Amino acid sequence: MYPPKAPSLRLHAEERRRQLLETALDFFSRQGFEGTTTREIAAAAGVTEAIVFRHFPSKQALYKAVLDNCHNSPEMQEWLAKTKSCMECNDDAGLLRTIAMKIFETYRRDSRLHRVLLFAALEGHEQGLAHHRQISIPVYAQLCQYIQRRQAEGHIVDCNPGMILVAIAGMASHFATMTQMFGFESDVPDERAADLFTTILMNGIVPKSNGLPENKEQARI
Repeated sequence: MYPPKAPSLRLHAEERRRQLLETALDFFSRQGFEGTTTREIAAAAGVTEAIVFRHFPSKQALYKAVLDNCHNSPEMQEWLAKTKSCMECNDDAGLLRTIAMKIFETYRRDSRLHRVLLFAALEGHEQGLAHHRQISIPVYAQLCQYIQRRQAEGHIVDCNPGMILVAIAGMASHFATMTQMFGFESDVPDERAADLFTTILMNGIVPKSNGLPENKEQARI
């Protein structure tokens, strides 16, 4: 358990809100939504529970605010800017690599959001999962629209755009989960892994001379 902190010095409202969000993220990532109480969060932050409810009307509201805060972080905004730049330059490989590197970076820098979402899935916390989808789907849709445009221009094979995104995110997420959360060792640096996953997705693993699909119908399979 987390020992209660000594009463905090008086903070401005925005500073207090940030403190509570950080503390809540830590608890939700370790104990899940159901296993965490606002009383614990208040004690760890060195305030009364009434202070928590002054900033957030309920535990669910605090949980949503934690997700929103992670999504609106400077790091996330920087990543969104990078993806936009790749799309504006029609840099398909760069976009895929940027997606992979963002996943690696979040796992290494702070894996707590990933843990929060895993807890939500295990607990069946549908409100939390629905809010995460609400945040994520617009970004996913924008990426799909880009891929569709590039497909129409003949630069990307004609297949489900969402599955292309799932492929790069899936490879990167699994690699990050195994190495950063499950403790498996790898001598492949993140940058090299991102390059490899991007190459695999862009070119496949079968040499063209050995039967790589040459037409759209074969590529659909």
